[in-house]
Amino acid sequence: MGSADIVPGVSGGTIALITGIYGHLVEAISNIRFGFLKLLFKGDINGFINGLFDEIDFKFFIPLILGIGVAFLTLAKVVTYCMDNHTALTYAFFLGLIIASAVILFKKLNQINLKNIVFALIGCILTFIFVSLNPIAANHSILILFISGMIAICAMILPGISGSFLLLLLGQYKYMLNALHNFQIVEIVVFVVGALIGILGFSKILNFLLKNHEEVTMAFLIGVMIGSLRVPGVEILNSVGINFAGLFPCLIVAVIGFAIIIILETRFDYID
Repeated sequence: MGSADIVPGVSGGTIALITGIYGHLVEAISNIRFGFLKLLFKGDINGFINGLFDEIDFKFFIPLILGIGVAFLTLAKVVTYCMDNHTALTYAFFLGLIIASAVILFKKLNQINLKNIVFALIGCILTFIFVSLNPIAANHSILILFISGMIAICAMILPGISGSFLLLLLGQYKYMLNALHNFQIVEIVVFVVGALIGILGFSKILNFLLKNHEEVTMAFLIGVMIGSLRVPGVEILNSVGINFAGLFPCLIVAVIGFAIIIILETRFDYID
């Protein structure tokens, strides 16, 4: 998830979906209500500890957060290098990942009806328009970084919507990459705090939708994934143009990415 979230156009939520932990992730986050803090303020230490372990699924979150953190710190430079020096092939790989993820999500639908089709079209159109926007000019003040963290994290847990692409639109992507490279503690902490607050609120909404309107929510997310294909598609065409010699290697890499996701889905689907 951390590797995917680094790349504009690819969603960590997509990786959570194909590895079968997506539902667990959203529910685990939405279950955090900070009721244990009230017990701490009252001086009830035992109640605080029990409440802390009741609300927070540490067995799930600790390895997940460590994995995301390690990816952020170690792979940011690798992903940036690949995007700068092998742009077409890198985005072709992500194209395959996204298409395979949309196929997997489609398989989870119980039925195809008019309502699902309409919500899928809405998701596709809105996402296509969104990813067609140009990055805005913005400063890098503490407040802006905090708000950017709140907004971007919501996209990071949605399959098909890239939090890093949203950061790109907000004008904070390269700045935060450099902050990670240079270990700028203040900027990183402010961004993480904003992300934490954002994800706690948004996860409750998403969890409600998945529990009460799962079919239309899934259909909408399929549309979101399809609409997001514009990002890798445009990057590939801008890099190699429309010629067989340049597109054929991209096609091969996209097929490899597609195959990897399908294999992962069959391996990890039991976790959900």
